[in-house]
Amino acid sequence: MCTRILWNDNPIATTVARCMDWEVSDEPDLWFVPRGIQRGGHDDDALQWRSSYSSVVLSMWRLGTSDGLNEKGLAVHGLYLDPVDVGEWPVDERPSVPNSLWVQYVLDNFATVAEAVAAVGDIRIAAPELRGQRFGVHLALEDASGDSAIFEPEGDHIVVHHGREFTVMANSPVLDAQLTNLARYAPFGGTLAPPGDISSLDRFVRASYFRHYLPQPENLQQAVAGVFQLIQNVSVPYGAPYRDGGGVYPTWWQAGADLTNGVYYFVSTRSPAMFWVNLAELADGTEVLRLDPRDETLVGPSDARFAPATLPY
Repeated sequence: MCTRILWNDNPIATTVARCMDWEVSDEPDLWFVPRGIQRGGHDDDALQWRSSYSSVVLSMWRLGTSDGLNEKGLAVHGLYLDPVDVGEWPVDERPSVPNSLWVQYVLDNFATVAEAVAAVGDIRIAAPELRGQRFGVHLALEDASGDSAIFEPEGDHIVVHHGREFTVMANSPVLDAQLTNLARYAPFGGTLAPPGDISSLDRFVRASYFRHYLPQPENLQQAVAGVFQLIQNVSVPYGAPYRDGGGVYPTWWQAGADLTNGVYYFVSTRSPAMFWVNLAELADGTEVLRLDPRDETLVGPSDARFAPATLPY
């Protein structure tokens, strides 16, 4: 039950954080992807493209991209959405992009949220099997200006919520239902106190509640720490049962970005330390690089820890 929180109304920097919660580890790798990389799906109607912007991204099972930041300060986060919320995506004349590469497609091709929104109807999203399952995916996007958007596939189109006010995202249900539920709570129009469960609905409310009361930072360190403090508040410790599904879905990692300065942050919940990558130091590189983000020796600035590698997807 992943969550994303954007802080775009402080005077220091636009910062964001998200967590990855899953029944099993997504086995993340951190990649530097240079400009000019050829991408695309494997179906006959799949879109093929060449990356216009370099990026730092996290892969999931080495089958696709789940999160990342590009050199222009655009960040994109893929979160799970129940297939029932996605519906059937009919085949039409538009080229397809597999949902496992949707995050990468946006990072490769767009410099701002507004650019991505303008082009949202150019493609359709395919849902090929990954590890024998089909997943629904929706995206949260934000850029250095603080602009934000949520993309949610629904039937034959993508529902777009575009505006700086869309600062919180969780898993199912879709954003409209999340906002309807949020209105039951104070200070968002209702009277209920913030809930304490780990369901997607409750975590959306808690993230919105504590973000509303976040004090203005005095410096960049506090602007980054603020979003990570919030994402920790909605993360799930190992062993905690997820009530609605009956399973256990712990938080495996937390990632975030300072979009103003182009820095990407990562915390493995199996390590006590945070490390970060300054994309400006890598942006003009021409070879693919990889870093194991679960390496417990990583702490602080880690640009130099990347090593040449071959993209698996």
